[in-house]
Amino acid sequence: MKHHSPDTLADAEFARGLADQWRATGRTIVLTNGCFDVLHVGHTTYLRQARQLGGALLVGVNSDDSVRRLKGPPRPLNRAEDRVAVLEALACVDGAVVFPEPTPHRLIATVRPDIYVKGGDYRLEDLPERTLVESYGGRVEVLDFVTGHSTSALLGRLLTGSGATSSSEHPATIVEEDD
Repeated sequence: MKHHSPDTLADAEFARGLADQWRATGRTIVLTNGCFDVLHVGHTTYLRQARQLGGALLVGVNSDDSVRRLKGPPRPLNRAEDRVAVLEALACVDGAVVFPEPTPHRLIATVRPDIYVKGGDYRLEDLPERTLVESYGGRVEVLDFVTGHSTSALLGRLLTGSGATSSSEHPATIVEEDD
C-alpha cells in the first residue's frame, strides 16, 4: 500500500514514520529525490534500479516552488500532488513525499536512509549529500545514466514540434479539439 501524508505532502516527519515502519520489518531503506515533473523511461529505469538496492524505496519529490527555482517557469508542468501520485503508482516505489527545501538534506537527516541514490548525471565526489549520508554510516550510490532520456530534452522536442522518430515511426501530429 502506498502512503503520503494526509495533511501535507511536505512532511519529513511523516517520511521518518514510513522508514521506521519499514525498518521494523527488516527492510533496507533506499532514498532518492528529484523533480519527476514529466515521468519518462529514464526515470522508471532509474527508480527500478534504485529499488533493487534495498527493501523499500522512498522518493523525495521537489515541491512546486523548488522546481520553479531549479528549472524556471513554466515548470513544474505537474503539481507536486500529481507527481507523487504517479510515482506511487509504480510498483518499485514504496512511498513518496514532497520536500520544500532547495536540497534534500533535511529529508535525509530525518529519514537516515541506509542507501541514498542519485542518477548518473551526478558524480559521487560532487554530491553534497554524500558527507551527511556517510556521517551516520549510510551508503551513497550513483546509478548509470539512461542516455537520451531527460525531461528537458522531451520538453524541447515538444516545443519545437519534433517528436521521437525512427525508420518505422512517423512524427505525431497534434490535433487541437474544442472543449
